[in-house]
Amino acid sequence: MRFGLPLRLSGSDDEADVPDPLVERVVRRPLNRVLAFLGRSIDDVVNDPIVKNQVYGYYKLHRQVTRAGEVRELERQWNRTA
Repeated sequence: MRFGLPLRLSGSDDEADVPDPLVERVVRRPLNRVLAFLGRSIDDVVNDPIVKNQVYGYYKLHRQVTRAGEVRELERQWNRTA
């Protein structure tokens, strides 16, 4: 194993069984999404308490909506109809 990737030998018979080491990563930055939605910057949040409360409220709403979506997805997986 080199650099965290499995070492492949070119003459091995089980090359088709080895999964592709490429993994897609999704970076979630909910605070940046909220700031972009509101058209604010982090400087606005630091300097203005009203903006801070507004961003905090939208951030809490974002977390609640995300969590509700996760719960619905889990319920769909658990309660599949055949």
